[in-house]
Amino acid sequence: MIRGNRLVAVLALVLVGTVLAVPATSSPADARDERGRPEPTVRVATFNASLNRPAAGDLRRDLSTPSNAQARAVAEIVQRTRPDVLVLQELDHDPEALRLFQRNYLERGQQGADPVRYRYTFTAPVNTGVPTGLDLNGDGRTDGPDDAYGFGAFPGQYGMAVLSRYPIDEKHVRTFQKLLWKDMPGNRMPQGYYSPEAVDVLRLSSKSHWDVPVKVGRRSVHLLVSHPTPPVFDGPEDRNGRRNADEIRFWADYTGSAQDSRWTGADWIRDDRGRRGGLQRGASFVIAGDLNSDPVDGDSLPGATNQLLDLRRVNTSLTPSSDGAVEAARLQGGANLSHRGDPQFDTADFSEPPGNIRADYVLPSADLDIRDARVFWPVQADPLSRLTGTYPFPASDHRLVWVDLRRPPR
Repeated sequence: MIRGNRLVAVLALVLVGTVLAVPATSSPADARDERGRPEPTVRVATFNASLNRPAAGDLRRDLSTPSNAQARAVAEIVQRTRPDVLVLQELDHDPEALRLFQRNYLERGQQGADPVRYRYTFTAPVNTGVPTGLDLNGDGRTDGPDDAYGFGAFPGQYGMAVLSRYPIDEKHVRTFQKLLWKDMPGNRMPQGYYSPEAVDVLRLSSKSHWDVPVKVGRRSVHLLVSHPTPPVFDGPEDRNGRRNADEIRFWADYTGSAQDSRWTGADWIRDDRGRRGGLQRGASFVIAGDLNSDPVDGDSLPGATNQLLDLRRVNTSLTPSSDGAVEAARLQGGANLSHRGDPQFDTADFSEPPGNIRADYVLPSADLDIRDARVFWPVQADPLSRLTGTYPFPASDHRLVWVDLRRPPR
């Protein structure tokens, strides 16, 4: 993260209170101020692109030519929505694969869409597939994907990356891959489930938590990136549900905005370089990623996402939405009919249970003005619905989520 002493001026513009119906192909340049003039905005997006593969090296092979159908669909979604800053999840960690995805897919126009180029990128190792040498799930083995620091068949599976049109301040990036779960005050680790040896080494992040400062004009905006474990695939101890909730809680502690009685400050936080503490007070941030948790539906712990959504420092004045999600919930029926959440906010098309839920988030800090927010989920009558489709999905079972923020003056 950026460690400058410059204070961030609070933006005092009145926020738009209703979701505007915009074409799925709208770009940041379409934003208008109250007088109808073009308004400078920054589009920040998150997308679980499902560009993961079963074995190390498979993704690099698939991306080495421009002909992979899934990668082409993913790239076209990005080209149609044109984020300025893009967070990708489930992109196996391989810097060369990321370069190939840019060169062979993003930078080549797909189905009539214009190419998109990102000058700045960031990626780093994650915990998935990194062996602990311990039997974490009690199956008598120490070498399974569930025995890694994060579930994975090989190191780096289900990795993450950041792509940006704006400079990334790499000198001040902070990563929290190795932060121990036991070090979080009031953590939810299931008592008596893990061996003492496992408790001593188990990391909080199933992938990693990153603080990636992006320089937008004279301002630094901290992109807070993570991909918590799904709150399923466990037993009555609910080890994954508990970990998911604490991975989400990390950002509340880090931003200094927690309103939980268990919170004792950010002094317990230490990054992978040994630096302690959380985000600088007053810094602008955007929390972005697949949090694997819906506010009211699904299998996550009650209140898991509200650890962020209820914070005064988080701007929730406009929730990304789509008409396609409403249509999908109606057509698919099943569990969707009993959901308590509004289907327009769904971001993932999951099988039952849990059905379609809101799993993916772009949450700016309260000092950043939201001008628009959408989920790329076209209705079936839209020609671009071919990019989301139904199972087996052309691109991913998740949808790209974007938020337009009023760009600070240069």
